[in-house]
Amino acid sequence: MPHNPPTMEKAFNLLRALPRVCLANLKDHNWRKTTKRGRAQHGGDKHGAGNKGGGQRQNFMRIGYETGNNPFYKRFPCENYYRGQHLKRQYPPLSMLDLQKMIDTNRIDITKPIDLVAIANTGLYRMFPDQHHFGVNLTDEGADIFCAKVNLEVQWTNDLVIAAVERCGGIPIPRRMIPPPDAIEFYTDPAKRGYLADPEKISQERLVLAQKYGYELPRIEDDPDYEMLTERKDPRQIFYGLEPGWVVNLRDKVILKPLEEELLKYYNS
Repeated sequence: MPHNPPTMEKAFNLLRALPRVCLANLKDHNWRKTTKRGRAQHGGDKHGAGNKGGGQRQNFMRIGYETGNNPFYKRFPCENYYRGQHLKRQYPPLSMLDLQKMIDTNRIDITKPIDLVAIANTGLYRMFPDQHHFGVNLTDEGADIFCAKVNLEVQWTNDLVIAAVERCGGIPIPRRMIPPPDAIEFYTDPAKRGYLADPEKISQERLVLAQKYGYELPRIEDDPDYEMLTERKDPRQIFYGLEPGWVVNLRDKVILKPLEEELLKYYNS
């Protein structure tokens, strides 16, 4: 028997270990290309845009659109309790905790009456009139730690906030403008400290609120800051220091004041 070289011995040993040839281990040659020739490297496919129609023409459906005659946003009945929601007055919230932080960081001067201008000048409270923002809604978050004596003007609040301000000797004042018809009840209510309410009834409601929350009502008459705490705006006045009827020329930095008696009588409430 002729002597086999080592390479042949290795080949025979490999064949002995391999399985027998059958249909299960046959494989076609890879040299033959089965795909058709197309455009560029993608072989003429549609790139996920479909076969003709709006997808290939980049005419995509709008967001929320469903094919068919009755999309999902028309399958349900109209909810009438949202009627006119976009027209309602909005009052962005401001918590008493944030107000106390503004006072503690000297962003607000409590020796002067605090109104919407003073709060907006802090840079921490923003209003957007184009989004129907009509003023400040002072919330009761942080009412238990509020300790500043302020003459405060806000546009919306509740009795707990009023009690927290009056407990420290302060005075809460609602909005200082002629209210719309649906808000007259709120601004004439002495329990809400409305500026159109009877002052005698407001004094009675101050005592009632103090008894409700269990604190001693400070005597404002004996307070050294009595003049500041009792300072009020005219019902038609918006800014402190600017009376109704005055015309402000920002370019020339001049304020024009009416002098005729008829105009003074017209602008004075």
